[in-house]
Amino acid sequence: MSKIRVALIEDHDLTRVGIRTALQQRQEIEVVGEAANANDGLKLLETEHPDIAIVDIGLPDKDGIELTRQLKASQDAGEGPETKVLILTLRDNKEAVLAAFAAGADSYCMKDISFDNLLEALRVTHGGNAWIDPAIARIVLQQAQQTPEGTDIAVDNSKTVAINAADAEYDQMIAAYPLTERELEVLQLIVEGCSNAVIAEKLYITVGTVKTHVRNILNKLCADDRTQAAVRALRSGLVG
Repeated sequence: MSKIRVALIEDHDLTRVGIRTALQQRQEIEVVGEAANANDGLKLLETEHPDIAIVDIGLPDKDGIELTRQLKASQDAGEGPETKVLILTLRDNKEAVLAAFAAGADSYCMKDISFDNLLEALRVTHGGNAWIDPAIARIVLQQAQQTPEGTDIAVDNSKTVAINAADAEYDQMIAAYPLTERELEVLQLIVEGCSNAVIAEKLYITVGTVKTHVRNILNKLCADDRTQAAVRALRSGLVG
């Protein structure tokens, strides 16, 4: 199995070293380089052409959104193979989120994400799908619900974030396989970005029981992963 080639662009030394060290312990990941600012980061990406660039928004010379915009523009012009961008940040305000997607970001994670979820985000992104932190999905969905006469958020003329309103099939699916009260409690915590361990602690149940509930939730919502389940739950109004 080919490795996922990752470049890390993060100005905070401890964060960068911590992520790099953790990623290097995984056989399926190859860290091809790192940079502490956007200019060095762009040079790294142009040289190494990694599969995924983990990019911090708060870089010292230019922010990660502008870096993403420049990278995607060069790729659209046919300059090198595609590198997907996973934004990693502490900022979850609406403007930053929508600007990142408008710039061409493929996935968006908060910095307090667990390492297991970061690995999952890398796998999903590498597979060609967007991994959106549940907290971010909430922001995007709220924006979609406020957009009149349409179901997509137009963040610029060429890029949209497609978080659509609940489809009729979801309503039928939920009606046919309703979630139990406990599953709804677990689902709410999934949407809030809680790990299985945190859910177990909050609900006073074992991690094994949480995993069972999560598996049942994914099956009932026909979701491939927790993020997709969170988005579908928000779309359908199962949680607020």
